Amino acid sequence: MHPQRKQRLMIVVFILCVASLAAGLLGYALKENINLFYPPAEIVSGKAPVGKAIRAGGMVQEGSVQRATDSLKTRFVVTDYSAVVTVEYEGILPDLFAEGEGVVVSGKLAEDGVFYASEVLAKHDETYMPPEVSDALTKSAAKRAELEEKGSL
Repeated sequence: MHPQRKQRLMIVVFILCVASLAAGLLGYALKENINLFYPPAEIVSGKAPVGKAIRAGGMVQEGSVQRATDSLKTRFVVTDYSAVVTVEYEGILPDLFAEGEGVVVSGKLAEDGVFYASEVLAKHDETYMPPEVSDALTKSAAKRAELEEKGSL
């Protein structure tokens, strides 16, 4: 093989190795920081990982908000109308947080089934619904309708 051709081949091999290493490191970094969304039905069924950072969302169940008198700790229930998940959050809630409204929470699911939120996001106006929450509620309603239809046959 000609020396110049051999040198070009070595350069191409080196570039491919560096690009592969960079892609591998990028994939590893993204895998560690990915934050998947789970509706309450999937969390209750065990599809959500325990102890990993995830997002959950749905509607805040009416009458479920409990605020501590001596701290900023709040406990409430999030539902997609087919399952419920208890969420515990310590901090200042968004101004638009309310019972019966859509919410997305980020945090970790504990072994006991309680979702410990590090962040609570509420919808920003009365017509907006987070896409993940809207999709989860739609799927839940379709599943409920299907079960009711089978039960009435």
